[in-house]
Amino acid sequence: MNFNNETVVLVNNSTKSSTLDTPKYIMHYKTFLSFTLLIILSQLLVAQTASVKDSTNLPVIEYGNSTPKYEIAGITVSGAGNYEDFVLIGFSGLTVGDVVNVPGDAITNAVKRFWKQGLFSDVKIIATKIKDGKVWLNIALKERPRVSEVNYNGLKKSEIEDLEVKIGIVKGNQITPNISDRAKKIIDKYLEEKGFLNVQVNVYQRNDPKKAGYVIVDINVDKKLKTKIHQLIYTGNSALTHNQINRAMKKTNDNNWRNFFRTKKFVREEYEKDKIALIDKYNEIGYRDAYIAADSVVPFDNKTVNVYLTVNEGKKYYYRNIKWMGNTIYPYDYLNAVLGVKKGDVYNHKNLMARLQSDDDAVSKLYQNRGYLFFNVDPVEVQVTNDSIDFEMRIYEGKPATINEIGIKGNSRVYEHVVRRELRTKPGQLYSQEDIMRSLRELAQMGHFDPEKIKPDILPDPENGTVDINYELETKGSDQVEFSAGWGSTGVVGSIGLKFSNFAIQNLFRPNTYRIVPQGEGQTLTINGKTNGQSYSQVSLSFLEPWLGGKRPNSLSSSIYYSTQSDVSSRYASNYSNYINSMAGNYGYGSNSSSYSSLYQSEIDPNKYMRTIGASLGYGKRLNWPDDYFTFYGELSYQLFMLSDWLYLPPLTDGHYNNFSVNLTLSRSSIDNPIYTRSGSAFSLGLKITPPYSSLNGGKVNGKSYSDETMPNSDRYRWIEYHKWTFNGKTFTPLSSDNKLVLMSRAIFSYLGDYNKNARSPFETFYMGGDGMANNTSYGTDYVAMRGYTSGALTPTDPKTLSPVGYLYDKFTMELRYPLSLEQSATIYALTFVEAGNCFNKIQNYNPFDLKRTAGVGVRIFLPMFGMMGIDWGYGFDKINGTVSGGQFHFVLGQEL
Repeated sequence: MNFNNETVVLVNNSTKSSTLDTPKYIMHYKTFLSFTLLIILSQLLVAQTASVKDSTNLPVIEYGNSTPKYEIAGITVSGAGNYEDFVLIGFSGLTVGDVVNVPGDAITNAVKRFWKQGLFSDVKIIATKIKDGKVWLNIALKERPRVSEVNYNGLKKSEIEDLEVKIGIVKGNQITPNISDRAKKIIDKYLEEKGFLNVQVNVYQRNDPKKAGYVIVDINVDKKLKTKIHQLIYTGNSALTHNQINRAMKKTNDNNWRNFFRTKKFVREEYEKDKIALIDKYNEIGYRDAYIAADSVVPFDNKTVNVYLTVNEGKKYYYRNIKWMGNTIYPYDYLNAVLGVKKGDVYNHKNLMARLQSDDDAVSKLYQNRGYLFFNVDPVEVQVTNDSIDFEMRIYEGKPATINEIGIKGNSRVYEHVVRRELRTKPGQLYSQEDIMRSLRELAQMGHFDPEKIKPDILPDPENGTVDINYELETKGSDQVEFSAGWGSTGVVGSIGLKFSNFAIQNLFRPNTYRIVPQGEGQTLTINGKTNGQSYSQVSLSFLEPWLGGKRPNSLSSSIYYSTQSDVSSRYASNYSNYINSMAGNYGYGSNSSSYSSLYQSEIDPNKYMRTIGASLGYGKRLNWPDDYFTFYGELSYQLFMLSDWLYLPPLTDGHYNNFSVNLTLSRSSIDNPIYTRSGSAFSLGLKITPPYSSLNGGKVNGKSYSDETMPNSDRYRWIEYHKWTFNGKTFTPLSSDNKLVLMSRAIFSYLGDYNKNARSPFETFYMGGDGMANNTSYGTDYVAMRGYTSGALTPTDPKTLSPVGYLYDKFTMELRYPLSLEQSATIYALTFVEAGNCFNKIQNYNPFDLKRTAGVGVRIFLPMFGMMGIDWGYGFDKINGTVSGGQFHFVLGQEL
């Protein structure tokens, strides 16, 4: 008890015992008597002081075997100005009106609560008054200081940015010893992952002279030298070579030339993982008993270590007999065939579990695709004799699971029925893992959701034999805006394009659904326009309904377009060559190019033009045979070409020409992701065909035969006839375990044929080379990209018209792709490619081995608002007209090279 102050401390920091232990001393009798008298005298003084205090009505607390109970009459708080009193009183657990022992557990527990919070450096609960069975309490607190400033010393800016969020020392917040210790551990671990094993971290606090109750925190880090691996030293290994062990230990590598591109820093956590990976590698080649007998990490110098590993490989094991237990759905011989493990094969635990569980065609997938969600198989080693192992595959088939509910989360873009119609899983169906994976693919193909974030949440209910499936989606913007401008010989060419991929034609008269245009049904509306003001203009409008009628995945597409190109006057054409010669010889190229571009615009001759108007209507249907990855698409198309004194489409210069065609395409696509594809394939075979007019009209027009050279071109080509065949095949093969490194292989072949050699079409021909983009794209020509060569460089010259025109081409491509970013805001990947192809004027000239070769590198960036963009650099190895093309840059805007 403390009677020398006006208050009594009930609990201060911790509760201590009040029992008095009598010391056992061996002393002289007089000494003992003197000591006894001293104690008596002190007690008298204390009693006198207590009498004085009693006269002023201050509380006296009795500490004994039984403690009195008091009703709490009032509670106050002192020393915590940054917190509301009622919050702290409520946190204490003490309430006015409570009857508590003084001292007692209720007050002790209240103090412990404040200590446990860690926000106060001193905690006391003091009885300020006791009267008539009531007690008045004061919670006296001392706050820990708050942070006014944090200084980092010894760290890079990027390291500070990474650590600031993790360590939790924030300006304005309180700092506690736990927070300081936690910060040290986090910094230690962070730097250890970067190869710094000898880090010293100190967290200091100093009072802020400008702000009372605040401290400046200095975090001082001495990283020392980064620790790298000097040498990995193995003993006991014979089944695996040094290099094989090196490859198995992916993050623990020594200073070997084979590890030039691999990390050589030593990180303890990665080292422990690599030891497990090494044993897994031994298990893959039959050494099921292999283990690491000893290992040590020994400093080599002040910045490197040597890692010593001793391996006990044991013996190599083989499969002997495999027996299936509990299977009723599939016979054992079929399960053996699916498992793919034969008697005498080398024991491989990783492959065994993959064939049972994780492979796409694993045993478990067989059952799960038939509804047996609760299926389980346990491979048990029943006998090990010498180097042979007998297995029992103990199967629990369970009952088929029925889908109960299908949930969709995260969709804020399209109507829910638009999402649900793409799902292969329906309530009431049997569970199927294959249907779930197919549903994920279809959701990714929609383009409205981030394909990297789509995932199923499967919630089985074994008791009821049902399962709920929730598809978790993250909406992304799929509408695109294209705006570009370029400078060429014809002046500035500007283009703008709008693509609305969530259009809803049903909502045209519902203004509340408009976001620029009515949206919600997943239809696609595209508007494009391009012009340079006078000599060239183009506009197009297209519409796609992917689910015609809303019940079946049958598509309806339509488009209309118009373009016009004008030529310059004959005076400009004759003067232009003189201008080029004078610029090259006298002035230095480019000094007056802008003035001549302006002159070009002023010399446009409106009587020299090529105008095209066209429309198409198409219908697509998903097929069920051979499988439902197949689709069939049919289209009716009409184009009218109007020429006047046009010199760029020989032999045609004037007249109107009609192109009415039927386009039939059979395709199969199983790609997993339309933006960055990791697996799957896409094949298509197309035929674009017109009626054989030269046969239908008896081989004559206006009394003249097609073989008659005097027949006017306006009659010969009034109705264009041809048959055009196109094959396009692509495959995507993942090359890394994380499916990021992908090999894309592609082959394209296209041929434009004729019914009558005298009516060979000058339209629908091929122009090969460059990036496949023409400054003024003509609807009468297909522009084919071939990187590493200039535009049109691979197009052969027609012997009759002496102009570049191709009627057949092939192209083969291999691209190695790796993603740099797969975020929703931007998908970026780098690529390197090899390519070969060529273009021919006649099928008789076709030589599949006459290929022009190229190789190069590039990058692609997909932005949701702008689509796919990129740049490639290719080097053409073969001579064109006696000259090697060399290096060429090519830009990508939406099209595939």
